[in-house]
Amino acid sequence: MSTPRDVVVILLDSLNRHMLAAYGTGEFDTPNLDRLAARSVRFTNHHTGSLPCMPGRHDLLVGALDFLWRPWGSIEVWEDAITHGLRRDAGVSTMLVSDHPHLFETGGENYHTEFQGWEYLRGGEDDPWRTRADPSFVGAPTLPTVASAPVARGYDQSRTYFRDETDFPGPRTMTAAAEWLDRELGAERAPHERAFLCVDEFDPHEPFDAPLAWANRYDAEWEGDRLIWPPYLPGVDEHGEVPPGTPDARAARQLRSQYGAKLSMIDHWCGRILDVIDRHDAWDTTAVVLCTDHGLYLGERDAWGKPAIAVHPELGHIPLFIAWPGVAARDCDALTTTVDLHATLCDAFGVHPGHTTHGRSLVPLVEDEVTSVREWALCGVWGREVHVIDATRTFAKAPVEGNRPLSMFSNRWSTMPVHAFPDLRMPRPDRRAVLDRMPGSDVPVIRQPFDPSDHVPFWAMGRFRGDLLYDHGAIAAGEDFRNRAGDGDAPELTDLLVEALRGVEAPVDQLTRLGVG
Repeated sequence: MSTPRDVVVILLDSLNRHMLAAYGTGEFDTPNLDRLAARSVRFTNHHTGSLPCMPGRHDLLVGALDFLWRPWGSIEVWEDAITHGLRRDAGVSTMLVSDHPHLFETGGENYHTEFQGWEYLRGGEDDPWRTRADPSFVGAPTLPTVASAPVARGYDQSRTYFRDETDFPGPRTMTAAAEWLDRELGAERAPHERAFLCVDEFDPHEPFDAPLAWANRYDAEWEGDRLIWPPYLPGVDEHGEVPPGTPDARAARQLRSQYGAKLSMIDHWCGRILDVIDRHDAWDTTAVVLCTDHGLYLGERDAWGKPAIAVHPELGHIPLFIAWPGVAARDCDALTTTVDLHATLCDAFGVHPGHTTHGRSLVPLVEDEVTSVREWALCGVWGREVHVIDATRTFAKAPVEGNRPLSMFSNRWSTMPVHAFPDLRMPRPDRRAVLDRMPGSDVPVIRQPFDPSDHVPFWAMGRFRGDLLYDHGAIAAGEDFRNRAGDGDAPELTDLLVEALRGVEAPVDQLTRLGVG
């Protein structure tokens, strides 16, 4: 075993653990992920922390849970991304290669700025890359037709500029990342020179668009425009009712197949990064981390997308592979979560954050020196259920009637832009706002309280279905999903939730609105 000289982090957005061969299913072809898994420590009990996209990246790059204080946003003035310390304290060459639109718009606009270099590959999802369709696209035979999204999307214009597979953002991202790594590993470097490459790849997130060879791979019998935009629907409710707009069985199969098409396509291009490490014979000096921010519902219990419901295993139980120099491949069943990756990177490069963080380094687990690094993990979306996870169970505590009190803490005051609905914005702070402090910080922060009459940020909208408890082992054994909140474990896990919230110095509002403090 040895400390890696270089570290590569590959984040595939919305990567479903339960569809990967490394976790026993292999619903879709992912030979390169399988290839990486075969030389990695495969974490079998890894879970999301802050959700969804940008909060998950905050967990990874900043190391502090986000969702208990705000719904979505960029790096705040009291904290730094790990890349700041890597450049200042460790002299590491840092590079970000990404096609993730949220990293380069309001609400995510400063995660890239501390990287020594960064490259943004344009044209994904709602990236405002083009204002008009390419007129020469009409009649182009290279791409199959797709059904339109229910609202206007930036992708409607961007897609018309893709002529073949190499024009899609995902393949371009993986190609650019492989080229940078090839140059870095091939350079004449002094012994102290090290590198950190972060590949933030938006695939297989929707839209599930891919060239015909991939699009037909899992559903060649489909006739008509392909379905690439999944609805966001909460699934069967407590009364057994299915929400309107739920895809029928045939449409569900098509949507799922298109997710698989995009997954298999990005797996193919991800192989280029692994090829570079092979070519330079660099596995003895390079650590590779394969992770995601969350999964995605694709019809399980008739849920689709990332709707406003408690986090079920398809969304929250996520894959993690770590290939580490001198460490043999094996499974590790220790409880881990996304902020632990930040702590692992800090450990690998010897940097020390100056702000409060919540992660535990996974290096002792990877090197088989310990069997666990944490007793619990927290997970959730701001303003919704708060989840506590132990070694065998996930418990979601729903808020009391009215979901109040609820406050937001931020000095940047931004959220995810929804380009199709420009008036769907973050409510501005008002005269009720006060200056407060974040844990471990003397920097004043705006705390905006919301009362039941307020129009809260859209993350906290939607109805609640009560508490949720599920057993990881029962699901792994193939049992039907069942809410066990009434089976007797809820009081014990409620106490654990309170311990965890107090352990991270969560706002008192959070305990009060959950009815536990």
